Amino acid sequence: MNYIELTLTVSPDYADILTAELAEIGFESFVETDEGLNAYITEPLFNEAALQEIIAKYQIFTAIAYSWKALEKKNWNEEWERSYEPIEVGRAVRVRAQFHEPDERFTYDLLITPKMSFGTGHHATTWLVMNEQLSLPHQGIDIMDVGCGTGILPILGRKLGARGIVAFDIDEWAVENTRENFTLNGLDEAAEVFQGTIADVPAERQFGGILANINRNILLAEIPRYVQHLLPGGWLVVSGFYQMDEPDIAQCALENGLTKVRTDTRNEWATVVFEK
Repeated sequence: MNYIELTLTVSPDYADILTAELAEIGFESFVETDEGLNAYITEPLFNEAALQEIIAKYQIFTAIAYSWKALEKKNWNEEWERSYEPIEVGRAVRVRAQFHEPDERFTYDLLITPKMSFGTGHHATTWLVMNEQLSLPHQGIDIMDVGCGTGILPILGRKLGARGIVAFDIDEWAVENTRENFTLNGLDEAAEVFQGTIADVPAERQFGGILANINRNILLAEIPRYVQHLLPGGWLVVSGFYQMDEPDIAQCALENGLTKVRTDTRNEWATVVFEK
């Protein structure tokens, strides 16, 4: 499966809102540039008409130019690795590639092979979820990661004491990358990774914690399913949506028996923690 690289020339003031809009039509990875923004989407999901609608919506406020090209898998990896820098969550977590030296100042050292998958930690929502994980109980519980990307959220979960892990994604490259990253971090034991959706998780599987960093529409559709898999007293962390969408997410969770614990935001993206 090939990816499309979209190059947007736009004012930095509009990079975040365009990231949110593009995420809604299937774009899954974003890199801010000096000129604006690069965004990536799998070739089958690319819809230029939908892209043009978004651009037209904001061209009345600012100048926007765009171009796109198809990327081969090899080219994507090379491009991503060239631009990859470690991510730091306070002084607790550092996510790095193998070609970076470790830093003993950080409590948790996470290794990943930076590839085409979403969730390397550079996006605000991934950072937000990791930051929330640090204050949530993981010791001895099973956790599930919905839309695992690179797998860094369950990797942090294991380092925080989680016992069993189930992680899945619809993207075959994400599953491949997660398995590779699990091996790098010693998560081969009691860690299940598969290509699929929440519908593929057996009904009887129960978890003490669930991580879902996807997007607004999927969350609204699937929160009832997450609740079915969540043990009483368990926690659910959701992200991948814009701050203005938080009330809709919170209402959906409330209607399904969850209690909101707290909300955090970063660059106008939101993360919410719920408890059953």
